[in-house]
Amino acid sequence: MKDKKCFNCVQKKSCSDSFVAWMFFVIGLIATVAVRIVTVLIGINLLYGKIAWYIGVGGFLVFFMYKFSLNRSTANIIDKENLIGLANERKNFSEEQYNLIAAILCNLRSEKERINYFFIFAISAVALLVAMYFDFLK
Repeated sequence: MKDKKCFNCVQKKSCSDSFVAWMFFVIGLIATVAVRIVTVLIGINLLYGKIAWYIGVGGFLVFFMYKFSLNRSTANIIDKENLIGLANERKNFSEEQYNLIAAILCNLRSEKERINYFFIFAISAVALLVAMYFDFLK
């Protein structure tokens, strides 16, 4: 079930990842791999290492610009609607504010984010082991 995480979510549409979100997710994964293989590729061919570095850093630049934009938009909505202030004062939210809170919470539960963190961790660990092999054991 595609929207399983949003079974009770008022904003099911907000919980579904758009094509653009998946595109930037893939860009982030490619950048992660590219940066982690730079050291290995430099040992094979300096040009390959430089290409991987540019792909990785350029990909991270694009990915984090997108993530910054999303986070900034969310922060602006939270500020505009005074959601933190209303929650701290235990005041009632309007229907629209409840919908915004539901959408924000659904976005925080993104499976893509968990996959991204695991992927970065796993690829970093592999890259560290491979680099240590080439630097100290080979």
